[in-house]
Amino acid sequence: MEGDAGRDLGCQKIMDGKVTSDKIPMEKKVIPSCCIKAMASAPELDAKCHSTVVSGWFSEFRSSPDGTPRTYYNNPMWPGEAHSLQVEKILYKEQSEYQEVLVFESFAYGKVLVLDGIVQLTEKDECAYQEMIAHLPLCSISSPKNVLVVGGGDGGVLREIARHSSVECIDICEIDKMVIDVSKKFFPDLAVGFEDPRVQLHIGDAIEFLRNAKEGMYDAIIVDSSDPVGPAQELVEKPFFEMIARALRPGGVLCNMAESMWLHTHLIEDMISICRQTFKGSVHYAWTNVPTYPSGVIGFLICSTAGPPVDFLNPINPIEKVEGSRKSSRELRFYNSEMHAAAFALPSFLKREVSVLRDSPTSVGRVYV
Repeated sequence: MEGDAGRDLGCQKIMDGKVTSDKIPMEKKVIPSCCIKAMASAPELDAKCHSTVVSGWFSEFRSSPDGTPRTYYNNPMWPGEAHSLQVEKILYKEQSEYQEVLVFESFAYGKVLVLDGIVQLTEKDECAYQEMIAHLPLCSISSPKNVLVVGGGDGGVLREIARHSSVECIDICEIDKMVIDVSKKFFPDLAVGFEDPRVQLHIGDAIEFLRNAKEGMYDAIIVDSSDPVGPAQELVEKPFFEMIARALRPGGVLCNMAESMWLHTHLIEDMISICRQTFKGSVHYAWTNVPTYPSGVIGFLICSTAGPPVDFLNPINPIEKVEGSRKSSRELRFYNSEMHAAAFALPSFLKREVSVLRDSPTSVGRVYV
């Protein structure tokens, strides 16, 4: 950022009291240079946009001309807020059997994949999500061989699993083939995961796939799912987790996308409670930073079944030392052993608001913090 724009949460000159009060007419105010620059780039917004914050850093909730709220502020998962990205060019927009699929080129984050109006990934920050959701579980167990990915149609999780030379079979169950096709066309650096000969693609419903899966089949299951709204609600309910536990071997591990600690503590608590009832090994909550996700963070629920104990906090299969991992055409950009350990450090407010994170370990599952 140049000048004072973007420092802290607003224009520092205004926050420091160096700008004249709002009671003084606008034409007599001293407007900081950063705000003048912002006004020049969008004069139709005039100085009122900059009286408290710099235009482009925050977006004010505004109504449409007829007085109704703009719908993109009304997502049930994060009501009342929106993140803005400058669109350079729309590259693709079609309606699949299940959702609207949109790809656009952004000014700051490269190409962006959007499903039903919700950002799924950007070229700039996808590494923080893809690498962590894959390596947090796989680096915690020795020599994983059979892995299942639920969702993940962009191929990024497959790309990361492929770094583990011990893996012999990677099943992926994705319901929307259009997501796969679009990713292969516009996100080849992610979709390269589909080119690995160990990958077996299954187009269909994940619940039906798991229902028919062989008991104890997988060493690890990674759930890269949509937010739990509408049909995806089933993916955070007890029957789904019971099917996952059944499909895992003794000491097998699950890594499940688990929303934002800033926005969804009630959902996180429900998911942890269900998993403590279902998984007889250990249950953890971890998180990572993804700037283009709501609140800038995303969480992971990481569980193990009864059997050989799994110490998620101290990985025994560090990817930096895995034979063959360095042969990947793409170097790791985010994950390392230090980031692995740090992901399990939880802020005090989360421990207070999610009561199961304060509880002592019980016989039906353990939560370590």
